[in-house]
Amino acid sequence: MSNLVGASSLVSSALKQEELFPIREVSRLTGVNPVTLRAWERRYGLIQPTRTDSGHRLYSQADIESVRSILAWIERGVAVSKVGKILAKSDSIKAASAPVYEEVTSSEWAEWQAQLRRAVGSFDEVRLDRLYGQIFSSYPLAVVFQDILMPLWQELLLRQEQFGQTSEWLFLDTFLRARALQRLQVLRAQVEERVLLAALPGHCRELELLVAALLLSNSSHAVTILGLGQPLEELSLVCERMRPQALVVFTNQPPSDDLPKVLARLALALDCPLLLAGDGAELAEEGFDGSPIACLGNEGRLMQRRLQQFLSGHLDT
Repeated sequence: MSNLVGASSLVSSALKQEELFPIREVSRLTGVNPVTLRAWERRYGLIQPTRTDSGHRLYSQADIESVRSILAWIERGVAVSKVGKILAKSDSIKAASAPVYEEVTSSEWAEWQAQLRRAVGSFDEVRLDRLYGQIFSSYPLAVVFQDILMPLWQELLLRQEQFGQTSEWLFLDTFLRARALQRLQVLRAQVEERVLLAALPGHCRELELLVAALLLSNSSHAVTILGLGQPLEELSLVCERMRPQALVVFTNQPPSDDLPKVLARLALALDCPLLLAGDGAELAEEGFDGSPIACLGNEGRLMQRRLQQFLSGHLDT
């Protein structure tokens, strides 16, 4: 009996020694506000903090790691309501996370696209706007555009052979351009540092350029777009007067053989770094080996990270 009492005492002592954190400290450590933390607990059962006698929540280090795991899955495009299904497989997470992730996200994104398609098919802007808001409340920006909206936009763009389908694409394109511009204006009002974004002439549509600007923007810099048709030979003049942190050239077309030489000449005329982004950047990357031109690729989550790393390294030198 005394051994049991001693063991119980040791467990109790260990619990007391474990550091517990109030909700405001967890919010500071993770960046998740207290309202969201409470919602994750009450609505989804994702975290279960300890309660004091007076009802205050206290979180362990394991709870904090759980919060960070939840954030990581949300960032990858899993809706918060589905995260529990993935976390429940924590014993085999390394082996099973990718299949579960694909299963959860692909079916969800397809359902959202089906609802959007119906709204576009009926030219119902009110319904389309409501769906747009719901999707943004469930996923991060990169997932919303790259995995849900732009694939549907591309599908409608390529499927214009039947009567009415061109009108459907134009309806969605106009809607998305307006919303993307609105988001960019908000971002530009919040940050002073600027990165310029210009498309190679004839290499993309306006919405593709707007989405690239959104994907490249973050809390340390905003992206200013130069209009479609911007002459490459005048970019040095524009940069001289605007003095951006960097110039990003965007292309969604296969690169021409002379593109590395053209951009190398442009880079010599600039007082700021020159970078390349988009599908064309992914295809042209090998051609820029050994040059001062950095390729950001075409994947939104990586483009922003690479740009930030490049800017940080450039500022440090």
